[in-house]
Amino acid sequence: MDTAPLRVGLIGCGFFAENHLAAWSSMDDVELAAVCDLDLDKARSAAERHKAGAFYGDAAEMLACERLDFVDIATTMESHAGLVALAASRKLPTIVQKPLAPTFEDCLAIVEGTRAAGIPFMVHENTRFLKPVRKVREIIDSGAIGKPTWARVSFRTGHDIYGKQPYLAKVENFVILDLGVHTLDVARFLMGEASRLYCQTQSIKPGIRGEDMATMLLQHESGATSVVEASYASPIHPDPFPQLRVQVEGTAGSLRLDPGYQLSVFSNGVASEVDASPTILPWSTPPWHGSQESVLRVQEHWVRCFREQRQPETSGADSLKTYGLVFGAYESARAGEAIDLIKGQTARGMSL
Repeated sequence: MDTAPLRVGLIGCGFFAENHLAAWSSMDDVELAAVCDLDLDKARSAAERHKAGAFYGDAAEMLACERLDFVDIATTMESHAGLVALAASRKLPTIVQKPLAPTFEDCLAIVEGTRAAGIPFMVHENTRFLKPVRKVREIIDSGAIGKPTWARVSFRTGHDIYGKQPYLAKVENFVILDLGVHTLDVARFLMGEASRLYCQTQSIKPGIRGEDMATMLLQHESGATSVVEASYASPIHPDPFPQLRVQVEGTAGSLRLDPGYQLSVFSNGVASEVDASPTILPWSTPPWHGSQESVLRVQEHWVRCFREQRQPETSGADSLKTYGLVFGAYESARAGEAIDLIKGQTARGMSL
């Protein structure tokens, strides 16, 4: 197996992309070959901070001029379809930041385009790679709490997310697509595929266009139930941002992940505590260190899969199942009723 450093070109040097850049530049088996942003000064600054080989203001120019092994797209979702198509036209394996696209039809078209091009493709869905979430999955898989029967995956905060991402106040589909995609993906990761979904949304903050609170109820194919919550409008004290809460009950016990990364486990009548704290990396900036470690875990996973020529966890095909839940939730909220999710299909009946 070739062990030479892989050359990555990153497109988009905005707020969250800083974590992508720091992670890539910290990996011994990856070379940050080039960065690109429509704001050339922003690209230049990112290249200087992270020692990228070159910087560009045009993605097509970067892909034409650089010898790359893969592309990381960390732009807003409206640009994803065009940028992924550009990478696919050059047969470049691609990672793209969430949300994948504004509609399910766009998500499907992106995935089908990468499949037709025959390139590896992955959605950068980092929440399932959080250390405490992986630990929860490890405990479930061990059988310590028996067969899972019920779960709650909750991310509720009143943190001002609009200061660094003001565009979020203007999007029509807001909290489910921006935040609920994470909690829904974690519910899938922990509890398996869903067969039925009900969603209720609320718009609390004045002046925003979309919903900023959503409560979703999933019936899983296993027979288990999960409550999935996403809120940017919760006046909580102390505010747990940016941590999520997870509870899982099973036939032999239960577990609970609380803010502070404390994981309580009750197994066959015995209670214990597990410290699921993430690693603080040299470039970490608390309280973001959990998410930042998960970004590194995602990117390391991509590189392993790339070298071993296997599908990553959040491949295009797998991610369509999560986006089927996302857009199914909007469908349910509009209709005011639960919807069935046919096995192997999305909420809209499109085959995966």
